[in-house]
Amino acid sequence: MSKNKYIALIIGLIVLALCVCALVWMNFQQKTEMKEMVELMEFEKEQLEDEYEELAIQFDGYQTPDIHNDSLVELLSQEKQRVQDLLEELRITKVTNARRIAELKKELATVRQVMVSYVHQIDSLDRTNKRLVAENQQVKQQYQEVARQAQQLEEERTQLAEVVSRASMLEISHFQMIPLNKRDRKTSIYNQIQKLQFDYTIGRNITNEPGMKTLYMRITRPDGEVMQKNINHVFRFENSEIAYSISKDFEYAGEEISGALYWRVEEILQTGIYNADFFVDGELIGSFPFEIKQ
Repeated sequence: MSKNKYIALIIGLIVLALCVCALVWMNFQQKTEMKEMVELMEFEKEQLEDEYEELAIQFDGYQTPDIHNDSLVELLSQEKQRVQDLLEELRITKVTNARRIAELKKELATVRQVMVSYVHQIDSLDRTNKRLVAENQQVKQQYQEVARQAQQLEEERTQLAEVVSRASMLEISHFQMIPLNKRDRKTSIYNQIQKLQFDYTIGRNITNEPGMKTLYMRITRPDGEVMQKNINHVFRFENSEIAYSISKDFEYAGEEISGALYWRVEEILQTGIYNADFFVDGELIGSFPFEIKQ
């Protein structure tokens, strides 16, 4: 090997090492951010439970015998029971269920506003008709404010759901395509390729729901066509049925998991740049190009 080639090889190895270090650091940062996000969600859930308990105490403070209005007594009893039911649901809701927690937060704001309106009605029972009209107008304005706050909470819930969805999504942290000959040995000779081996690693993610899952891989040829053994090999992605090349069931428990997929070559392989796309839980978790040379 000439000196120039040797120097170029060394430089290439250094650049590769720097890239690997950068990827490791980015992965560490992402894991740290996800851990902090889960802790924040736990804190927010605890605060929400405290607020529900405080609201339940406030409802207990209104003694129904002191309210000389049967309809209002019934409404207060219903709202009191509603608070208790929502509090029990919140206690058993998983901290990672950001969508439901956000909905319960929205429910809390609504119940508070309803309670305020009931308080105004109680204070207005012994007042004149003119004062009652004014109070009713105030209640109307309060309900308009509730609607505005509900809209704001819905927007916040949507944003939080998107953040949690991204955080809980799995990700391929390593990919490699290895061409094999008929003896399942690595080969760089085009005419000897009998099988394509796709090595992959799914990264650690404690926020993802554990259990049995299916990994789908789409191999796209240089001409843009998806490689398939069976035209019925399709799966659901973004409200559509799309084709896949290989699938594999696996059990995920939040920790890093590695595996391999195999494509038996029964066609004439096009030379050029292919693409391997990986999907789990209806999400694209990795996309990698690879090349087949003549």
